Amino acid sequence: MPLTAKPTPGSLLLTPKDHALVMIDFQSQMAFATKSIDAIMLRNNAGLIASAAAGFKVPTVLTTVAEKSFSGPMFPEVTGPFPGQELVDRTSMNTWEDANVIKLINAIGKERLVFAGLWTSVCIVGPVLSALDQGYQAYVVTDACGDVSTEAHERAVERMVQAGARPMTALQYLLELQRDWARGDTYELTTGIAKTYGGSYGLGVIYAKTMFGAHEG
Repeated sequence: MPLTAKPTPGSLLLTPKDHALVMIDFQSQMAFATKSIDAIMLRNNAGLIASAAAGFKVPTVLTTVAEKSFSGPMFPEVTGPFPGQELVDRTSMNTWEDANVIKLINAIGKERLVFAGLWTSVCIVGPVLSALDQGYQAYVVTDACGDVSTEAHERAVERMVQAGARPMTALQYLLELQRDWARGDTYELTTGIAKTYGGSYGLGVIYAKTMFGAHEG
């Protein structure tokens, strides 16, 4: 029997309602030793996914490690979109081993989780492999992660992918949540985030709207 194509999205694509975002250790001390990605790009991409999650009302966990005693505050680009949200501070390098984080994960009740943070080979590998082991689906925003070297970051991503994690980028995350320019209720949100954090693509949106009044839909 020949296949019959249907105009419906694939089940592996993310939607605003089918997952939770977990943002881990976007903190000063962790960023100082990060060499696999420029700090400006890291902060930009972290701000992009935080703004996207907040705008699309994706349940989001913000967690730090030794915030007051060692690692310092979380990036304002990450906390800004979630005013008043409590940060879960941990002692464990593996977020999944923290009972308070797991309490939030269980309360949210999503089986599909998206992870981003510092460092890829420690604080992202740990919870991603642990979540996969317990039957969760795990996505990793790889350009909103960083490590002490490119080697460390790349081997960590490979290790997670081999275990079943699905890699993606920050801009991909935003556009996958929107996915159809005819969705007018989130059109301005999406293009606004793109204009702020979307690099050359964002500049293109600004140019098209300013010069021609263009609209993707």
